[in-house]
Amino acid sequence: MVLQRDKPINIWGFASPNEKVEITFAGQKKQAITDKNGYWLVVLAPLKTSALPQTMMISGTNTIQLTNILVGEVWLCSGQSNMEYAMRKLAKIPKPKNEKLGFPADEVELAKNQQIRIFLVNRKQLSKPDSVHKSWAVAQDSALRSFSAVGYFFAKELQSKLGIPVGVISSAVPGSAIEPWITEKAFAAEPYFNDKKVGNDPGKFYTPMVEPLTNFKIRGVLWYQGETNCFLNETLSYSYKMKALIKSWRKAWGEEFPFYYVQIAPFNYSKQKSDKVTLTADTEPNFWEAQAQLLRLPNTGLISTNDLNDSNDDLHPTYKWEVGRRLALWALAKTYYQKIDFSGPIYKSFSIKNGKAFVDFYYLNTQAPITGFTIAGKDGKYVNADAIVKDGKVVVSSTAVKEPVAVRYNWTENPTGNFYSNGLPALPFRTNNPLTTQFKAN
Repeated sequence: MVLQRDKPINIWGFASPNEKVEITFAGQKKQAITDKNGYWLVVLAPLKTSALPQTMMISGTNTIQLTNILVGEVWLCSGQSNMEYAMRKLAKIPKPKNEKLGFPADEVELAKNQQIRIFLVNRKQLSKPDSVHKSWAVAQDSALRSFSAVGYFFAKELQSKLGIPVGVISSAVPGSAIEPWITEKAFAAEPYFNDKKVGNDPGKFYTPMVEPLTNFKIRGVLWYQGETNCFLNETLSYSYKMKALIKSWRKAWGEEFPFYYVQIAPFNYSKQKSDKVTLTADTEPNFWEAQAQLLRLPNTGLISTNDLNDSNDDLHPTYKWEVGRRLALWALAKTYYQKIDFSGPIYKSFSIKNGKAFVDFYYLNTQAPITGFTIAGKDGKYVNADAIVKDGKVVVSSTAVKEPVAVRYNWTENPTGNFYSNGLPALPFRTNNPLTTQFKAN
């Protein structure tokens, strides 16, 4: 396994009531007496980075020996099928259209990096305590074939750039909505839900698949989920659900850890039939906007996948290696303070002058011709617009709109805009977002 460096480390388990337990690891020796139920917990002092395998001895009436332990960085990956999407699928998918992003189809066969360790949470095994301890593995062979592609490629990028051991825990469920990852208590703590019913089995997956991990120290969380809730035409309610999730998970670990997440990829939601809601061409852009609201919370980051789908009929786009890499860029920049380009443009504010819109962005660094912008006057009818970068702003205009009042970018479930900075796509946005408070970069 990999233990999180530079933080007090919890080691816990079960023995007979009032049994003395002793932990020996990395020059430390700590003891505990079990409680009346046989539970024990020992806290090790923060550990320094170690790429050399070490052994932990756990001694009581019997002795447990845990071997091949490294000390480095540990991240938790969670969400639904696009996070669960296993490495073995890479060998079976057609060659992606965007050749610039590469195609690591044979990654499982080539992966032999002992410094990357993976832990797959299997909800079917969590009722069997003995099986939980066997889930750590080196990121290779059969263990890697079953593991999250996004999680692995995130770890690979991190390990390469930091040069230290990286452990990744994957706890995801295909098709899951966000509600099962949030407890009823967490919903009750969010005033927005005081007069609202929350369906979808709150806590169903949190209790068996996240709560048991909360004693295990991690650096942060990666989240890739939303398609199921988008199918329900959710907007602001999803923002508050994500807020409840982030706040409650941070509280459970006792840390304001980083939370980096993925904006769901383009998909033809408007073509799907639903007996619950009416899905339109605005369904997904509205959902993207709801996801972006979470950037208001401290220590969060969001990547766009607007350009990572070869077919809008594919709910599971293939470019998982690029998703993992983009998440790693946020972590490298914001968690590990590397001076790198890590985000595409994120909308900041705009103003109107002489029939043109002047739009400000965070992370704007491009001079290339831009497409994908639309502009509207008081009649609310959007038309394709010209967009150029001038004096650090994007100037948007159209001869068809003499007095503009609003601008949109990639506000469609079939986005084709080419607005990038540093090779990374801009987040879709609209200037007439009814939620006027915007993300503030730090």
